[in-house]
Amino acid sequence: MRRSPSLILLPVSVALWLAACYGLRFALMEDDQWVGLCAEAAHWECRLRSGLGMLIHFKVIAWSALAAAVPAFLLPGRNGWWLALLGLFLAILALVLYTASLAVFGLVIAALRLVRAPQVAARHC
Repeated sequence: MRRSPSLILLPVSVALWLAACYGLRFALMEDDQWVGLCAEAAHWECRLRSGLGMLIHFKVIAWSALAAAVPAFLLPGRNGWWLALLGLFLAILALVLYTASLAVFGLVIAALRLVRAPQVAARHC
C-alpha cells in the first residue's frame, strides 16, 4: 500500500517535467524572435538562453545526469532512489535539449534503479 501513491505520482511528475522541458526548448531555445531581440538588448531571457546554450555545448546537464545516475544505481535504500530520480530528471532535460547521445545512458541507468525492487534483509534463524 505504501508504494501506490508513488506509482501514480512518479509518472505524472515525469510527464509534467517532460512538458516543461519541451516548453523551454520550443519557447526559448528554438523561437526565432529571440535571435533579433537578444542581438539588440540584454534581457534576462537572453542571459538564460545563452547560459543554457553553454550548458548544452559543454554537455554539463548530460554529465550531471550520468554523475547522479551511476552512484544512485549502487546506493541502497531511499538515498539511491532519490539520487536516481534526480538523474532521471536531469537526463530528460538533457535529452530534450540536444544532448541525447550521452543523456540516454543516464536515463537508462536511473530508470533501472527506480524500478528495482527494494531489497529485503534476509533473516537468519
